[in-house]
Amino acid sequence: MKLNDAVDLQHARIPLNHGDGQIPALGCGTLIPDRNETRSGTQVAVEAGFRHFDCAERYQNEREVGEGLRAGMAAKNLSRQELFITTKLWNSNHRPERVQPACEASMKRLGLDYIDLYLIHTPFAFKPGDDQDPRDEKGNVIYDKGVTLVETWGGMEQLVDQGKCRAIGLSDCVMEDLVRVFESARIKPSILQVESHPYHPQTELLEFCNDKGIVLLAFAPLGHGMKPGLLEDPIVSEIARRVNQTPAQVLLAWAVQRGTAVITTPRTAARAKENFNISALPEDAVEAINHIETRQKLNTVDTTGVPGFIPRGR
Repeated sequence: MKLNDAVDLQHARIPLNHGDGQIPALGCGTLIPDRNETRSGTQVAVEAGFRHFDCAERYQNEREVGEGLRAGMAAKNLSRQELFITTKLWNSNHRPERVQPACEASMKRLGLDYIDLYLIHTPFAFKPGDDQDPRDEKGNVIYDKGVTLVETWGGMEQLVDQGKCRAIGLSDCVMEDLVRVFESARIKPSILQVESHPYHPQTELLEFCNDKGIVLLAFAPLGHGMKPGLLEDPIVSEIARRVNQTPAQVLLAWAVQRGTAVITTPRTAARAKENFNISALPEDAVEAINHIETRQKLNTVDTTGVPGFIPRGR
């Protein structure tokens, strides 16, 4: 995906294929278990310069994210239009008649009158209802076989028609799911959010997205804290020393330079400033990271619909 002209990576924006929207390439995630930490972490991220925030019904903290956003906007004298806010439809709301109420509930919790981007959180439909993690007596997820992903997508398209969200997309999908929706969609997916980092680069998906005008949005770009992992990788560490950046900054710059948008989740002001303060890497550094041979996938959500980074019972 081609970035538009930008002074630096921090402020790079990628045009979306529906409407005239642009997603800031550098985004801030909000999957933070503690609600007070969610509120303060969101605020300091706004103050550090982040303008793209990734939320979800399933994180159960949209209200606190909204409070943090408003505090950060007030501190920096920002308008709503200067932020790009994403949230996601959870698996238990895949029935088309549940899509609009779920979106409106997220908007109310966030304190917003529109969403910039609404994603289907996973392609797996769970038993419809208020229980976000429905299980049978043996502890197995209860899936909903009465609705298809294409039918859910139809409900998403209606949200765009109604002006409730400006773009729609998919999350945690494998190629088969993406192609199925893309080929049937009246409004094509603008975004595909998946795990992507040098150990799991998702090259085939990225090439498909580039060909179809879809932005690939990478989560877990720093390896989600796995140790030893990306932040300790010898190639990444050597590049960090050479360009006088931290390993996290190197990994985030690599993600943006390869044409993806990216989500990182700082929880403190210092970490937010570090993660936002990225700069372009030399081409040979980008190529060195491209040729890292380690392969490791961290999250199986795209095969089960069960989020690997959210504790059971939340």
